[in-house]
Amino acid sequence: MTSRLRLGVNIDHVATIRNARGETYPDPVRAAEMALLAGADGITAHLREDRRHISDGDIDALAAILKKRGRPLNLEMAVTEEMERIALAHRPHAACLVPERREEVTTEGGLDVIGGHNRIAPVIGRLREAGIRVSCFIDPDPAQAAAAKAAGAHVVELHTGAYCEAVRHRSPEAPALLEKIRTAAREAAALGLEVHAGHGIDYETVGAISAVPEVVELNIGHFLIGEAIFIGLTAAIQRMRALMDEARARAAA
Repeated sequence: MTSRLRLGVNIDHVATIRNARGETYPDPVRAAEMALLAGADGITAHLREDRRHISDGDIDALAAILKKRGRPLNLEMAVTEEMERIALAHRPHAACLVPERREEVTTEGGLDVIGGHNRIAPVIGRLREAGIRVSCFIDPDPAQAAAAKAAGAHVVELHTGAYCEAVRHRSPEAPALLEKIRTAAREAAALGLEVHAGHGIDYETVGAISAVPEVVELNIGHFLIGEAIFIGLTAAIQRMRALMDEARARAAA
């Protein structure tokens, strides 16, 4: 188990609020700077095909400020020619390949790397050649982890949404869903993949996920931006950071 779990803060929904009025505020770049000061290790942004929140200009500005500060930008992107061109132009620290449908409200599941190998592997290869660390956002399924490894990914990010939703709704399925995350993390790490986790994580669910020893990074966004309405972004991130650290310390003891 790594001693410190990294936290990537997704600032997409700062842009969602901005775009609701077509204004220039709130500024996602300002949110990114605040997140770093509050304890985030890096910033995640999803440039969607329909530009519903993060814009091309946001990516330009985020890439510049994070490079200046020596902090990583994780660009979430669909496996399309357009997004590949943007990633290769900016060369972020990391690119996380995600499934994307225009009609979805948020990412609804993991990337099917098994079924999409012939399309995904060449994109991973070109991103790797550009020095970009490539992640595949997958459901917690060892078979998908193996496919990501075969396609050339450095990292898998496990979709934690089903578990988090089960916890919120007090579903009896929650323990089994958590065990799926643990199993997938263990199998992925055994393949030599770095393991991240994200989607739907809140204060209630972060402890159990942080305790999974193979997970080295969490990417959290929507909950933190929502909580910031009530207690401020700095306080929301600091509390999440503290809960992560406490759970990691207990698991290592």
